[in-house]
Amino acid sequence: MNDPDFEHRWCQGDGVRLHCTATGDGPLMVFVHGFPEFWYAWRKHLVAFSSDHRAVAYDQRGYNLSGKPEGVENYRSGHLVADLAAVIRDFGYERAIVVGHDWGGVVAWAFAIARPEMVEKLIIGNAPHPGVFARLLASDPDQQRASGYIAKYQGSDAEAYLSNNDFAVLRETVIGPGAAAGYFEVEDAVAYMSSWRQPGALTAMLNFYRAMQIKPPHNDGTAAQVPKIAAASVSVAAPTLVMWGMKDRYLLPQNLDGLEEFVPDLTVHRIANATHWLFHECPDETMRLMRDFI
Repeated sequence: MNDPDFEHRWCQGDGVRLHCTATGDGPLMVFVHGFPEFWYAWRKHLVAFSSDHRAVAYDQRGYNLSGKPEGVENYRSGHLVADLAAVIRDFGYERAIVVGHDWGGVVAWAFAIARPEMVEKLIIGNAPHPGVFARLLASDPDQQRASGYIAKYQGSDAEAYLSNNDFAVLRETVIGPGAAAGYFEVEDAVAYMSSWRQPGALTAMLNFYRAMQIKPPHNDGTAAQVPKIAAASVSVAAPTLVMWGMKDRYLLPQNLDGLEEFVPDLTVHRIANATHWLFHECPDETMRLMRDFI
């Protein structure tokens, strides 16, 4: 958190102030975190790539120190894409290598689709492309079941569910496995807990789920909400690396099937023993694959 090589600064996003962490010099790499993380999730990758890149990670809107606008509408994809564009320009660049995981990967996919001229290369870890994910939610029972938690996070009782007993659910599903596997130390747990305790952060984080346009079926019998998506409207022109932890129990390996239809310049690496948290579990392997790709 207090590494002297990290520069902490503020960028003006799409109507919201964003906390950014940067290090190094050279071509720009922007790292976009997912739920329930924040810039700190990328600390090892920032250091590794700072030797020859300007490496930047930011707290997405609603997370940690960044602004937390009220209202679900403020967490729709267009705002998240505009935030990323603003960060790139605030650092004085017009293009970047964009790296995203989980919700950060969802934003990175959307950014590459909407702002292709601003993406030098795209690197994704365990984050579904909208075209593939829509198909799976409409027709794949396994992914439908794996996405069942989304309905829970969209509900009105989600804040109480996740914050109960000092964020017990998040501690058990994020911090606990990390500590058991050896990639989370005590100071890491403290940092994550601090970010979750920021006033308004939990509701803002959950609003990412509430603002989703693609929604899985609910246990109450509500059908999946899957808009028709033309392949051309969600195509990605940038050279793209997708790394996938094959033991992810939330986003199944089927998310790789047919991906080339939407991403012509595609490189895929399946990491057999990694889960959803591949960047924490396999930092050296993910960094090697990223460097080879770049």
